[in-house]
Amino acid sequence: MTHKLVLSLLSATTMTGMAACPAVFVTKADAAEDAARPDANEAIIVTGLKPDEGQNRVSQGGALGAKALLDTPYSVTVIDADDIARRQANSIGQIFANDPSVFSSAPSGSTNWWGTQIRGLGVRNYYIDDVPLLLYWGGDFPLEPIESVTALKGLTGFMYGFGAPGGVISYQTKRPTAEPMLTTEIGYRTNSVFYVRADAGGPLTRDGRLGYRINLAGEKGTGYNQAGVNRLVGSLALEYAFSPDLKWYATGTYEDSNLQHEPFQFYWASYDGTALPRATYDYDKLNIDNSYYKGRTLATATGLDWSFADGWSARLTYGYTSKFHRSNKMFVYMRTQAGDYDGYAYNFAELDKNHFVQAMVQGDVITGPIRHQIVAGASFQITDSAFGYSDEDYYWGNDFNGNIYEDQPFRVTREISFGTDGWPTRERQNALFLSDTLYLGEHLQAMLGARYTQYRLSDLDGDASVDSGYRTSAVTPTLALIYKPVPHVSIYGSYVEAMEPGSRVGGEYANVGEVLKATLSRQYEVGAKYEHERLSLTLAGFRIERANTIDRLVEGERRLTQDGLTLYEGIEVIGSYRLSDDLKLGAGILYLDPSIQNVSPGNEDLRGNVPAGASKWQLTGHAEYHVAAIPGLSLHGNVRHAGKAPTSDSNSLYIPAYTTANAGLQFDTLVGARKVTFTGNVNNLFNVKYWTQTNIGEGINATMSVRLSW
Repeated sequence: MTHKLVLSLLSATTMTGMAACPAVFVTKADAAEDAARPDANEAIIVTGLKPDEGQNRVSQGGALGAKALLDTPYSVTVIDADDIARRQANSIGQIFANDPSVFSSAPSGSTNWWGTQIRGLGVRNYYIDDVPLLLYWGGDFPLEPIESVTALKGLTGFMYGFGAPGGVISYQTKRPTAEPMLTTEIGYRTNSVFYVRADAGGPLTRDGRLGYRINLAGEKGTGYNQAGVNRLVGSLALEYAFSPDLKWYATGTYEDSNLQHEPFQFYWASYDGTALPRATYDYDKLNIDNSYYKGRTLATATGLDWSFADGWSARLTYGYTSKFHRSNKMFVYMRTQAGDYDGYAYNFAELDKNHFVQAMVQGDVITGPIRHQIVAGASFQITDSAFGYSDEDYYWGNDFNGNIYEDQPFRVTREISFGTDGWPTRERQNALFLSDTLYLGEHLQAMLGARYTQYRLSDLDGDASVDSGYRTSAVTPTLALIYKPVPHVSIYGSYVEAMEPGSRVGGEYANVGEVLKATLSRQYEVGAKYEHERLSLTLAGFRIERANTIDRLVEGERRLTQDGLTLYEGIEVIGSYRLSDDLKLGAGILYLDPSIQNVSPGNEDLRGNVPAGASKWQLTGHAEYHVAAIPGLSLHGNVRHAGKAPTSDSNSLYIPAYTTANAGLQFDTLVGARKVTFTGNVNNLFNVKYWTQTNIGEGINATMSVRLSW
């Protein structure tokens, strides 16, 4: 029944698009002829290759500055707004569905509760317009105002400072346009979520020196997983050119989200057995009706871009981000293959605020036969976190038990307090960074860089009069060589270190709220990149060494502790080939060989095991086809295989491997003088039922929308 519903919806979308434009299909020749007319003001639909596609794209890499991906000695993936819109992605997992190294166990329509991984390691580092973004206990950012999303894989100590070694997810907001523009979009997601969006931009003054971009969006309804969705998003970007060489910018994004009665978050620590229960998409039996996760997120940035000399530029950035969330979220510990579980209600609120200032200079210097590309700067960051871990504000209790195949009658009836005065903390980072890329002739580049960071964490016990935190400082270097035998090929090797601040222990542990000490991680990587004509290809081999955290039973209580070293060694291959102007194919492979090493005598049984959550195999494939017989119509699809992964370091239970497929279409046409875009997608096309580390899988669901360019 669900399959028929989804297919009929997509069929209706296609037929509606065809019926709406009986007379207006535009060929390339027609477009050129119309453009030559003096009074031509109609939109023109153009299909072609972008000069900045693939590894030719220029990306901001924190302290690394602006570099083409081909000249970056790390693996980086950039997904632009067009690709996000074409696939109607609305979660990190969907954004990076074609990248095997980026994975999320959190399906769309659920709270991404530490669910994102890069190369098998959890991601904790998020940035918006190069400003640190705090997405604790929920790691998705609204995509309506976003121009691109970047995944920088591996350690980021030099580029971004203290952070988890998994990598960085970085968002860039849409910026003002030189010409006036306005698009409006109406969309629908199964089961009954409707959304509207508006995107407008252009100059605000006659001389064009002041420009704006505004995005407004809202969605409301019931998702495919029976979760109640209610979101409002607004963003504004401004730019003002004092002169051709000096520009000011400001961006701001605000989201108010209320996700109600989403399916349970699953834990496996209490499970008795080696085979999982049968996965079910009877979502009504997997939620508590009056549970919710509410969040208010604000991200702002402003700064100056100054080209003050030939080949030299400077950027000054100030950013403020905050997130306030209230959790009435339900967690269950699965116990048996029959589907029995112990259920816990988790109530607490947290307010995270972040101030960030950075000044950076980038430019070229010539010394004899060597050209130097210098990046230098300083940054200052203060992060204040206040969260309710007092007896009145914090609650974690075994309120309900049940079975995933049966109705759950429990409802939260007690009063919930969402105070945030429990254990306030303050993190400070002061940093200086400097890098020099030496161009040693026509084919060889060497990069030397280092960041010095002073880190301080204060007031862990909640008593502001007592400094019970810790301080540390570190120099995190990066070294790299890039050999370019021809301009479209780069072969590189790199080494980087990073300090990771101690992670905050969650409510499922007896030592809840404790912050573990900072640790040092190292990464070694060799790789190659190719971008020429129809082929785009990246290869990377890597080794990441990271201090391990282990669950331990201490006097009968489950505690999270640091012990040992985890190694993540692997090979990543991602490529795409354009067989013709109409057909493009792509594939990706991540092979990971992770292991736990150097554990203390009490944990010898873990030596050599696979770290929890790490899958040895991730495989992707995708295709995009422009239908020549119907100008403006394109079809796309992708498939992803996630290998089995252990639920804990003990490797006694594994989440089975699974494979899912998605498919969609996009149809660009003209109605009168206006460009209209019809888009439809089906996720989990074959309704594969599967488990992830943290959630039940994403059942088949569809999205459709109509976008009108004014």
